[in-house]
Amino acid sequence: MLLSFFTTIAQQKNQTFTAHVLTHGQAVSGATAHIDNEVVHSDENGVFSFKGIAGTTVKIEITAVGLKPYKTRVKLPTEATAPLIFNIETDEKQIENVEVVGFTKVQEVNRQAYNVTALDATKLYNTTMNISSALDRVAGIRVRESGGVGSNFNLTLNGFSGNHIRYFIDGIPMDNFGSSFQINNIPINMAERVEVYKGVVPIWLGADALGGAINIVTSVKPGTYADVSYGYGSFNTHRTAINAGYTSKKGFMASISAYQNYSDNNYKVTVEVSDIKTGDNYQAAGRVKRFHDTYHNEAIIAQLGMVNKSYADRLLFGITLGQSYKEIQTGARMEAVFGGIHNEGNTIMPTLKYQKNDLIKGLDVTLNANFNLGTERSVDTLNRRYGWYGDWKETGANAGERNRQLYEYKNNEGLATLSANYKLSQRHSLALSNVATTFNRIGKNKLDPQSNQFELGKKSFKDILGLGYSYDMENLWSTTVFGKLLYQQNKNENISSTSATEFGYGLASTYFPAPSLQIKASYELTNRLPTAFELFGDVENQQGNFSLKPEHSHNINLGAIYDWKATDDHRFSAGANLIYRYAFDFIFNRLNANQTLLIADNREGVSTRGGDAEIRYSYKNFLTFGGAITYQHLQNKQKYEDGYTGVSPLYNDQMPNIPYLFGNTDLGLAFRDLGGRGNVLNIHYNMLYVHRFWLYWPSLGSTSAGDEKREVPKQLSHDLSFVYSLKNGTYNIGFEANNIADAQLYDNFSLQKPGRSFMVNLRYYFNRKQIH
Repeated sequence: MLLSFFTTIAQQKNQTFTAHVLTHGQAVSGATAHIDNEVVHSDENGVFSFKGIAGTTVKIEITAVGLKPYKTRVKLPTEATAPLIFNIETDEKQIENVEVVGFTKVQEVNRQAYNVTALDATKLYNTTMNISSALDRVAGIRVRESGGVGSNFNLTLNGFSGNHIRYFIDGIPMDNFGSSFQINNIPINMAERVEVYKGVVPIWLGADALGGAINIVTSVKPGTYADVSYGYGSFNTHRTAINAGYTSKKGFMASISAYQNYSDNNYKVTVEVSDIKTGDNYQAAGRVKRFHDTYHNEAIIAQLGMVNKSYADRLLFGITLGQSYKEIQTGARMEAVFGGIHNEGNTIMPTLKYQKNDLIKGLDVTLNANFNLGTERSVDTLNRRYGWYGDWKETGANAGERNRQLYEYKNNEGLATLSANYKLSQRHSLALSNVATTFNRIGKNKLDPQSNQFELGKKSFKDILGLGYSYDMENLWSTTVFGKLLYQQNKNENISSTSATEFGYGLASTYFPAPSLQIKASYELTNRLPTAFELFGDVENQQGNFSLKPEHSHNINLGAIYDWKATDDHRFSAGANLIYRYAFDFIFNRLNANQTLLIADNREGVSTRGGDAEIRYSYKNFLTFGGAITYQHLQNKQKYEDGYTGVSPLYNDQMPNIPYLFGNTDLGLAFRDLGGRGNVLNIHYNMLYVHRFWLYWPSLGSTSAGDEKREVPKQLSHDLSFVYSLKNGTYNIGFEANNIADAQLYDNFSLQKPGRSFMVNLRYYFNRKQIH
């Protein structure tokens, strides 16, 4: 009955058709298409959509810079299935100063009223980058890693970090994806673009983020395609990525994305080596290899279903599978050396995705649901003490290396999302979203079955409801106002239960004084509920704190973007953002009493003032140059502290252990038709700088002997890459040299990152489109 209802509605109105614009087999982005009285523009994949009535004939005209005008009449098929294909010839005589009217998807995202930056992932497909290493080059972002491949990471976005930032894949929260799916192990080839929302987050993402959100938008290609890459490099590192799919003329779609990461992570570090028998240092600042840091993970995302049907634009059933294995070399400091502790886990997650535009006229609806049935294990079974040479001795105590356990548990995390957008008229629209998540950890320590500590159930339920209204005068002014209602209930069985209800609201607006100039402003009173891992711990490096309170923040953003041409060959763009945050009941991680684990705690208040700026220049299709810089000052606003009488000396102090000044610059050269038509050699250089920052409160301690004031030193790294593409990108070979100066790099105090490393990457890409 429901299917019949949807079909009847669809037959009484326009359907959505898609088309693909190509020239010599390559996608044409920014093409302008006139379909009768409708004007649309192709995205970076050359795809555009338009409305039409099945069985009717429409007139289509397509224009693009460097291409001959294309005119045709097309009879629309009875069902909107695979895309229409338009192959357009190049026009060698076309004058170079023709302006492109349309915008790519990346440009459209950047033109939103929110403080948002979209990263074009397609330009990085021939590298071995993961999502986090690509984000590390975005203004306002700093990704801190504790080591090599698969190590713990902490992303800082305009002063907020860790769980203050929320992560999404195609708008679906990644909270329950498991250890195999983290932004520092997902290859960049999985994404079409990555959207970075700084501060204010739109309601359709359904997030309780305090400081921003990262949305990974995966690639959806028409026809039959395969994208396969393999990389090998230093420290016995292997990276593999496979993306393949098929869409039939009748709308059946099947796709698979798989990736694998492996590394011994046996790079050298500089550390004082102790005699494990006596505890005495017998080598000062020696160079030793890491010996217990192997990491590997494997993941598969498979989907099949129907697309472009009368009852659904997308109806996909899928399964997400993953597994990971991670050895733990050190604790929070490199003085602690481990030789047996490791974690392993798997993800088993069925998924459902449904999307329909114009379910009724003007109403677009999206539904997503998944449930992770995976298992995680934390293993610490050796009663030994290890040294940096891999030597060890029995401790004589039944206590493991850190906390003897063989803890196996299921987090049993489920998620369901609903988003709807209703266009009241050309300029007015309403949006509704709801995201519900569940968490139920059930586990036990197999070495101590009677231990009540691990037998207790740990449960959490969270629901986020959002409602928004938008007013849009295209290419002139756009404003959105919204509200979010958050609810959470937590239960630590046989101990206690807590609940919280919070309400937030915000506004985002943008104005275009000129076509090339954009001004934007946004404000939000946002709330973030503690995560299950902050409440219950992560059974690795995070100790639980069940008494945590929700945190709140006033977020204000002001920004401007300006693009201009000095001449037809020289193009510039510049953007800058100013931020102000005032967070109260601020959740931050500190070391626990014995400094072996992190524990989340509330702080009365933290204010953040700062900004970021980026400028870019390009010359023809040969040279690109740009850079970004970020400054952020986080200030403690807790006036009274335990252990002090009167006003705390830490009041108004700069928050410790947070980078506050960093930036990067890059230079790219492209040598086209080198060795044959359609071949391109790309050379790219990137430099990253992070200013030194204090580990503890800046106002405490000194640099005198015996009272050392610890700091994370400044970082300066240089990366270089060469990529040679043949036959219009079908075959690609890349070479990367990272940290070419072999500098000692620290994102976190004492925890050294890899030195100089090299990678070779091979990639093959094939795409055959369905043609009507």
